[in-house]
Amino acid sequence: MFRIEVYLSLPLPVLLLICASCCPVDGGRVLVIPGEKSHWLYMRTILEELVNRNHSVTVLVSDASSINYNSSRDATMFNFLVFKVPYSRADFHDFTQKGIHFFLYESYVLSPLHKFLRMRDWMRLMVDLGMQQCDAILKNKQLMTTLQDAAFDVVLVDTLVICGDLVADVLGRPFILSLRCSPGSVMERHCGHAPAPPSYVPVAPLPYGDHMTFVERLINTLTSVVTSASSEVFWRLTLDEYYSEVKGSPSSFCETLGKADIWFIRLFWDLETPRPMPPNFQYVGGLHCKPASPLPNEFEAFMQSSGDAGVVVVSFGSMVTNLTTERADVLAAAFGRIPQKVIWRYSGETPRTLAENTKLYDWIPQNDLLGHPKTRAFVAHGGTNGLYEAVYHGVPLIGIPLFGDQFENVARLSRRGAAVVLDFNRVTVDELTEALNTVINQPSYSSSMQHLSALHRDRPESPLSTAVFWVEFVMRHGGAPHLRLASRDLNWFQYHSVDTVAALLFVMVAIATSCWAGVRGLMRRCRRREKID
Repeated sequence: MFRIEVYLSLPLPVLLLICASCCPVDGGRVLVIPGEKSHWLYMRTILEELVNRNHSVTVLVSDASSINYNSSRDATMFNFLVFKVPYSRADFHDFTQKGIHFFLYESYVLSPLHKFLRMRDWMRLMVDLGMQQCDAILKNKQLMTTLQDAAFDVVLVDTLVICGDLVADVLGRPFILSLRCSPGSVMERHCGHAPAPPSYVPVAPLPYGDHMTFVERLINTLTSVVTSASSEVFWRLTLDEYYSEVKGSPSSFCETLGKADIWFIRLFWDLETPRPMPPNFQYVGGLHCKPASPLPNEFEAFMQSSGDAGVVVVSFGSMVTNLTTERADVLAAAFGRIPQKVIWRYSGETPRTLAENTKLYDWIPQNDLLGHPKTRAFVAHGGTNGLYEAVYHGVPLIGIPLFGDQFENVARLSRRGAAVVLDFNRVTVDELTEALNTVINQPSYSSSMQHLSALHRDRPESPLSTAVFWVEFVMRHGGAPHLRLASRDLNWFQYHSVDTVAALLFVMVAIATSCWAGVRGLMRRCRRREKID
């Protein structure tokens, strides 16, 4: 009692210091298997907050990764565990750039058959690189022993990495998945058992809303069936056998992925269409967004020089490092026609049509520029990171999607009146100029984006706090199996109630047959009596 009274008599700062020293936080151990480029930037936001909360973070990364594991800033915060793969960083970069070039410039001019064949070849190469990385981890006894001895509390896996979930499963540790949305939402539907009725849930990457016409529902249903069938075939042919070999017993990719304790979905209900979701699915879209910081002097001077007209920010993300001369000239010419100044993240040969109002940079502080009061519009490809930064800061968008989920992303904003969508390979100087003037000068676009920004920010807690809470929740409780649906333990005919329906049909047929036999017997007796009478 005396000791309590002494503590209460102390000044509050001193009391807090004593409490902090007497009650240290027991930090957890987190293993991270990250994706590349924007996926890493997104996940790093979670990792930085975990480090701030006294957790130890180990990042498992190959020596060919684009992640700069020698960065002094990251190396100070995280423990990088680098393993060797039988290909170089240049090989991986070349593979990535060839895929981007195909999606940007080749796919739209090819016939459906040729497009399918090229896609198949690219997918084969992707799987080959992925399986080489799997071997480099799972068949490296020294590395696996190191990971096992570390006794991690949780594994955070980007679904972009093949076998990340398998590593966590072999280690016997609870794991959390991070994904934007799988093609056709197949991973969520098949492996996570998230319901997705095609009557009102649009299948990624279709740019539909949840109120579809008959034709759209028809296309949506067919897409759902095709993506489901093709994904199942792809998994069986490429991954299931490998998973079974590594685990030493019959297994499958989807079964292992479905063991995830928590699924982090990089969307939120400001843009996502309402749908039923299992309790272990957490929507954390925009967790990387934050208030704008002061700009470096060079950027701030350029922003202020724009006067009342303001500035347009242009970026096509970290993966698109170059554009063809023809496309770059079209964009630059359109930017030169507007009264605003333009900051363009661009690497490559300077466009011939570059105007004096446009300044090129290899890198830009995108979040801080979008949060600047002089920013009027954002020209972007529609990647999830940049899209949510625009929503967070209320900046209307001119969306020029390039590949992947970007078409669906910008379609979501367009349906909500906050963006104009253009075709990268077909947009002309006049069309882009008109789109810029429309988005900048028509108040409805800014108003719609401000409304989305208000919806995005109006949450009980920030998306970053939500993500970190669930990581710590899994660490505290050794997983979250109580949140996973029991449907995972059912086979396909049990899940779809084929057995119960068949049993009910059998009973109904048996009853009907018995009744009919009884009626026929009664009718025969009546006929016999009539003959006797």
